[in-house]
Amino acid sequence: MQQFEDGARVARIAVYPGSFDPVTYGHLDIIERAAKQFDRLVVAVLNNLSKKPLFSVEERTALLREVTRSLPNVEIDSFRDLLVRYMRTKNAQVIVRGIRSITDFEYELQLASTNQHLDRSVETIFMATNPKFGYLSSSIVKEIAQFKGSISELVPPAVEQAVLRKREG
Repeated sequence: MQQFEDGARVARIAVYPGSFDPVTYGHLDIIERAAKQFDRLVVAVLNNLSKKPLFSVEERTALLREVTRSLPNVEIDSFRDLLVRYMRTKNAQVIVRGIRSITDFEYELQLASTNQHLDRSVETIFMATNPKFGYLSSSIVKEIAQFKGSISELVPPAVEQAVLRKREG
């Protein structure tokens, strides 16, 4: 909690938004590290209209709840609005974004600047991805699974099973 000179205490709340389709070990790395930096971390599943999801929003939130249940200050939610408006509903001050490459940074910087334009009170922090996950994306996981390759080192076991069920079904 952040404490001010007058003794007031305010929870430091951050939102980590993403499609998480599916959640990977790279996402979990960012979630675990960000959870240590804030009193509460809201992992917010969005429905990205530019992508065709493998999992519904409800399935993604359920998988995230399962793989983060050991993190008591992590809340899983979903939203369908401008991120800055959603942030207000959560009393959140910070957006957390993971960065794998310079290409990610350029795109994320554009989003951060847009969010700052929409609401000056919202800040974005960028967390560099652990190098061992630098190549990892949900799209890569889905492509490997589609061609019946092993994804066991890329996603938690519960997610692997869910992806395999989708592939078979």
